Amino acid sequence: MKITAQSPSTPAEVAAERFARRVTARLSSGTDDLPYDISERLRASRMQALAKRKVVAPVKRTAPASAVISMGTSATLGRGSWWNAVVSAVPLLALVVGLVVINIAQDERSASDVAEVDAALLTDDPPPDAYADPGFVQFLKTSAHSN
Repeated sequence: MKITAQSPSTPAEVAAERFARRVTARLSSGTDDLPYDISERLRASRMQALAKRKVVAPVKRTAPASAVISMGTSATLGRGSWWNAVVSAVPLLALVVGLVVINIAQDERSASDVAEVDAALLTDDPPPDAYADPGFVQFLKTSAHSN
């Protein structure tokens, strides 16, 4: 039984195929001296191994895709140029800028709300109950000392 495989296209596939052929040749070289029952078990085992071998579907090659680039313990898709790093950072930069703008807008809105409440309190006459409140009296004392 001969299995025809697709010819390897990358240097890693070529090296793996070469290694597999050397291992097969080394294992097959000593089988002539073995008894018949052992050689038949080896043949059956080889057939099982070939049946379980992962079948690689032919890859339809169109336009060249981005290469997988290994950097240490991680891999990334792309050509590995600085342009890819810049383009990858744009969404993160947009997120940070958006959060900063939202924070500034909320701070301004909060400050204007507090200023509006303060202006309303300072321009209106306080209700009569405010004069009986000990906190209001303390506020008047501290504000009189600071002026």
